Amino acid sequence: MKNRKNNPLLKKDDKIIVRNAVIADVQRIKQLVHTVYEKTGINDYTESMLRGQINNFPEGQFVVEYGNRIIGYCSTFQISGEIALKPHTWREITGGGFASRHDPDGDYLYGMEVCVDPEYRGLRIGQRLYNERKRLCQDWQLKGIIFAGRLPSWHKRFKKYDNIASYIEEVLGKRVRDPVLSFQLNNGFEIIGVIDNYMPSDKESLGFGVHMIWRNPKVPEEKEEKRHKQYGGRLPDTVRIATVQYMQRRVKSFEEFLSLVRYFVDVVADYRSDFVLFPELFSLQLLSIEDQELTPLEATEALTQYTPRLKDAMKEMAIRYNVNIIGGSHPTKVENSRVENISYIFLRNGEIYQQAKIHPTPSEQYWWNIEGGDSVDVIETDCGPIGVLICYDSEFPELARHLADQGAYIIFVPFCTDERQSYLRVRYCCQARAVENQCYVIMSGNVGNLPNVANMDIQYAQSCILTPCDFPFARDGIAADTTPNVETVAFADLRLESLRVARQSGTVQNLKARRHDLYHLVWHDQKK
Repeated sequence: MKNRKNNPLLKKDDKIIVRNAVIADVQRIKQLVHTVYEKTGINDYTESMLRGQINNFPEGQFVVEYGNRIIGYCSTFQISGEIALKPHTWREITGGGFASRHDPDGDYLYGMEVCVDPEYRGLRIGQRLYNERKRLCQDWQLKGIIFAGRLPSWHKRFKKYDNIASYIEEVLGKRVRDPVLSFQLNNGFEIIGVIDNYMPSDKESLGFGVHMIWRNPKVPEEKEEKRHKQYGGRLPDTVRIATVQYMQRRVKSFEEFLSLVRYFVDVVADYRSDFVLFPELFSLQLLSIEDQELTPLEATEALTQYTPRLKDAMKEMAIRYNVNIIGGSHPTKVENSRVENISYIFLRNGEIYQQAKIHPTPSEQYWWNIEGGDSVDVIETDCGPIGVLICYDSEFPELARHLADQGAYIIFVPFCTDERQSYLRVRYCCQARAVENQCYVIMSGNVGNLPNVANMDIQYAQSCILTPCDFPFARDGIAADTTPNVETVAFADLRLESLRVARQSGTVQNLKARRHDLYHLVWHDQKK
């Protein structure tokens, strides 16, 4: 399949399109990467990593599409030459594959990935992707492109060239051809060194990476001024958030419960909110319809019967009132008769997402036999990527960091706590998550009581909207909060640009300053 004429996969009417990657491409990109690296020892990207790459730097990710198939993928991010020109590992510089070290003020583009479907090689797909990288570098007036290239043929010639320097010398002298290194040299890249242990899983390259650079001919090496570049350009300047501190009281019917929820959605819509957050387990109010206290098994069965109607009604509200609804959480029976505590997210375009609680509390396991979910993913909204951590999950910093790596700027935490100490555990941890991930964290809790509903007899809450603690934000890291234990709503306008500035040039730069050479977060993705 060396050319268009001989490639039976090419159809007359289909076109080869090079464009920016979007979240909807993630599954097809993942399949492409698996196909390309299946026999090399290199680990596949997880869906979370691919979402992180696109969310962290949408302009720098490209795909080549042919028909309905993605046949090429290219991933890049910006970074300072001070970091990229020094020896490093792939894991360290890419933030574990998420491109989370993207620096909008970086003066170089870093080439994280280029892969081409083997069935379509010979159509200059790689050349098209390299051209897009160079065009982006020149349009944004960056100094150049840096990466560490592979040596996929070296392992075959190791007996003859047991020294990597001698092998590279032969390639430079064109006495030996390496499919990757020779291609990169022909594209104007120059070798600046060799990095040992760059990617240990790359068995074909024996773990080595060839440190390379392409210098932008349109930008002097020592440039006095650099144009300010806007990150993304697809997100609103301000996002209005509403958090509902919801009163638990007995209701006589499902319709009465919906009328209470609809009231609050209507209120926040009048204030033109982009999001409204309801508390964890607020739907347990439906159990008060019964005349007697139910056993946990009976209660779960009763709640499961409401799930389809609840989802339909909340979806209709999100569309009708033009607000994205984070619907607290609702115990739901899933496959194999397992029960999970699930937050349903209703977007105002009609889409529905869900996020299961990962860590059920001891009381949830005892009273409801609830089991934990196994994935934490960002959700794409018209206000950018968000995450949801249900109550106890906020006390595990790895989960919030995983969401931040995927590009989340806002994390919603519906919670349900019975007394002040329980509440403060969640509150303090949420504030820590806001600081360490330089993101906004929104909390919503229940107040009141449900005497005939197990584990919902008393409630304590003070809902709030939390920010990082730095100059662009609220003085005490609290954009808004409520009076404890009264039913009310709190609002705040949050600037996403303030987060971007803080992450790159704030008083502290928690995400940027991470020691990727010492530690990293490994998420055991279940979606293989």
